[in-house]
Amino acid sequence: MLAERLKPGDEIRVIAPSRSMAIIKGEQLRIAQERLNRLGFTVTYGKNAEEHDEFFSTSIEERIEDFHDAFTDPNVKGILTVIGGYNANQLLNYIDFGIIKNNPKIFCGFSDITALQGAIYKKTGLITYSGPHFSSFGVKHGFEYTLESFINAVTNDAPYEITASSQWSDDPWYLDQEDRHFIKNNGYTVIQEGIAEGVLIGGNLCTLNLLQGTEFMPSLKDSILFIEDDEESHALTFDRNLQSLLHLPDACDIKGILIGRFQKNSQVTDEALKKIIVSKKELRDIPVIANVNFGHVQPYATIPIGGKAVIKAQGFESEIWIEQN
Repeated sequence: MLAERLKPGDEIRVIAPSRSMAIIKGEQLRIAQERLNRLGFTVTYGKNAEEHDEFFSTSIEERIEDFHDAFTDPNVKGILTVIGGYNANQLLNYIDFGIIKNNPKIFCGFSDITALQGAIYKKTGLITYSGPHFSSFGVKHGFEYTLESFINAVTNDAPYEITASSQWSDDPWYLDQEDRHFIKNNGYTVIQEGIAEGVLIGGNLCTLNLLQGTEFMPSLKDSILFIEDDEESHALTFDRNLQSLLHLPDACDIKGILIGRFQKNSQVTDEALKKIIVSKKELRDIPVIANVNFGHVQPYATIPIGGKAVIKAQGFESEIWIEQN
């Protein structure tokens, strides 16, 4: 199920189903709203988006209220999450998925939001988007690639390619917008060659794994699995979390894998990734591409969870095409 495409004049609702908007600097929020306004969108905020407790989140009831309000409000055409966090999965038993199914809308975020996106796709078939949070739109420099990919994903239904950005950054940009260091991107890394087509399932790996054994876990059958993790992950934990996912009964039908670029503090090298992938007999004979432009580094692509992808990996060359219909 594909939501109506966003167009100038549409209202975008900002909600905080994980951490609160209270942790985001005012200047960052100003830049984010102005950027979306320049695109022609009206930005509104959930009633409880700025509330917070000692965990810099808020109650399940308040978060569910804003979540349901965003989907039921007929004026709202798109929904952006403020930021990620650690507790979005608390909401799953309280979501009225019938509301979502009857009011399909663009829903975009990443990281901890993966729990909501996987559940929404499993329960309703609605395609959601692993892409920028509202706070991400507050990046002052080096946002062009992220913005272009977001627009490609949510404003039309034409196929688009996830090409490698010319550069990338792992700076804590939210602390100092002017102290930025960009690194030349040498392209994606082909770990295993091949051509595959499938349904895009994934997001943040450790968050996706929270859905295992629940009614909210989407099927991996005939999937292009895309996975990433933040700087709290390293080679050993990534290996373990990936292996856990591969124990699922339908993991044998994964058609290909895309791995997002790791943050530098993870110290996950290309050599380590190759050893991890080669060690998985379950992944033999399927294409695997690493250092793809998504995850917790800048910039990143917007990927439709439930959309279709065609990936090609041969030698040092790779292609990733997204087909939303």
